This record gives sequence, structure tokens and C-alpha cells, in this order.
Amino acid sequence: MLSRRLLVSLFLLLVPCCFAQMGNQAQTGNVRVRIIFTNGRGCRSPVRLVLMLSASTTPVAQTYTNDECMAGIEDLAVGTYHAIVSGEDIVETDSGLFEVDSRKTSQFLYITVKTKEEAKAGTAQRPGGPTVAAVDLNIPDKAKREFDKASDFIAKQDWEKAQERLNKALAIYPQYASAYYNLGIVFGHLGDRGQERAALQKAISINDHFSQAYVSLGKMAIVDRNFPEAENFLNKATALDPNTQTLVLLANVELMDQHYDEAIANCRKAHATPQDPHALVHYIAARALEHENNLKDAIAELQTFLQEEPAGPRADAVRKELAGLQSQAR
Repeated sequence: MLSRRLLVSLFLLLVPCCFAQMGNQAQTGNVRVRIIFTNGRGCRSPVRLVLMLSASTTPVAQTYTNDECMAGIEDLAVGTYHAIVSGEDIVETDSGLFEVDSRKTSQFLYITVKTKEEAKAGTAQRPGGPTVAAVDLNIPDKAKREFDKASDFIAKQDWEKAQERLNKALAIYPQYASAYYNLGIVFGHLGDRGQERAALQKAISINDHFSQAYVSLGKMAIVDRNFPEAENFLNKATALDPNTQTLVLLANVELMDQHYDEAIANCRKAHATPQDPHALVHYIAARALEHENNLKDAIAELQTFLQEEPAGPRADAVRKELAGLQSQAR
């Protein structure tokens, strides 16, 4: 059986933002985007995608979809991004936050949009879609401008100036949840974990539907090895936005908390999402199945992991554990 220390080491590979500067230009990744229409139609005209860093509104890159509703952006610095999708006949849509990971040759992001005609007819937003807090509808333009200036400084990794601008935005509009969230990012890079946590807690106290703030607090708890607290935050995040990355984090936390059935169930949910499959769900499921003495299914999950991620430090560790399980099963 894999040691707990090695398991935690594998787990922490899921949260690289806690250990590396977001703007490390030596590490890059590629993203391929597929636009999906709720009514099943295809792209009748190019759809514009504008990529932004974290909760920023400052563009980092932009591109347009091809005839198959797909687009690609290459050599993005490792970090957390979101994309704004717009077009002549579609409702502007935010993708929600996603991570660019240098360990993946190319990542797939699926963004669901609806036409303006559907919106006019009152078509309900898809479950798990972005929610807008009432307080975010009243942000003064002056506060938005300070927020955008702070985002520019975040992109340049000028954390002190970013902090100054965010404080100005909050002085103008104290209910600015996104400003508190970005302030948490800034404090994280400045190494002030107490202030980072306080800023994130303030963000969710203003907007209790701020899923990414719950994720960030969950990741902080993971680094602190406080898995029950991490599970609490990540459960709240997945209830608001059940995306693949967060489901994987939650499943792994549940594994560490010995909630094996829940871990397996969330691995299944993560694997069923229309986003880029995450090989680690098979490892987590295998560990949970092993604890439940289901060696046959655990072996099958590890074999699937190696099919999806055949190389790297995680693959090397999984091969060793697979050999051990196969020996036990004979």
C-alpha cells in the first residue's frame, strides 16, 4: 500500500498554485476550447473568446472559433484563467475559472452558451452556470477602474501596486467581493497567509455563491493538512459549480478523510463531466476501492490511470502500487 506521505505528495500536485508563482514563464500550457450551444446548433458565425487571468477583466489573449466551434490558445503561462465568450447572436458567457497546467500537452475546455433568442424566450440557465451576486450589480465605475488597474499589476506580478489599487477599489465599494478575492491572491503571493485567508473569507461573506473563493480556501486547508475543513469548503464549491478540477480535489480530500464511498462517487461525477478528463480520478477511486478491499476494481482503475497518464512522477508511483496490488490479488 502506498504510504500516506507519498499519497499526500501526489495530492499536492493538484494544487501547484500554492507552491509556484503564477507568472513563471518557463512553464506553459495549451488550451483547446469547444463551444456548445444549449439548443444543439453549431456556430453560424465565429465566436470570440477573450482570455483573462484569474478574476481579472484585463485580456491576456483572444481568438475566434472555427467552423467546428473550436479554438486553440497555445503557450499560456501556467496559472488560473477565465474566458469571456461573445458573438453576434449569443449571450455573453463567462467560462468560470480553470487552470492551465504545464503537465498536460493540451487541455480541453467546454463552454456552454445560449442564443439571444433563447434568452429572450426565458430559457433557464444551465445548472452550475455562473451566478451574479446582487452586490456585484452595483459596483461603481470608479471602483471597477481601480480593480482593472490592479488586475494589470497582478498580470505583471507587481503585488504591492496591485494591493494598493485593490484597497482603493474597496474604499470606494466595500462590498466588492471580486476585489477581496483578488486581494487574497495578492496576499498569497506576498506570503501573508493570514491576510490571504481573511480576504477570501470576506469575499464569501459578501457573496456566498463565490465558488472559486471556496476552492481557494479549500486549497489553503489542503496545504495545512486540515482535510475536514478542506472537505467542507470544497463541498460548498461543488454545490455551486461541479467542475472537474474541484470534484477531483473534493474526492481526494474525502479519500484522506476515509469517506471512501463519497470519494468514489465524486470520481464518477468528475469522469462524467464534459470537460477534459482528469487521470487522477482513477487513482483516487483505486485507493478508495483498495480500502474497501475491492482489489479487482482497484487494479482496473490504476490500469486506466496509466493509459491516460503513462509518464511522469505520478505514473511511476502508480506502477509500483499496481505491481503490489497485482501481487496481493494472485
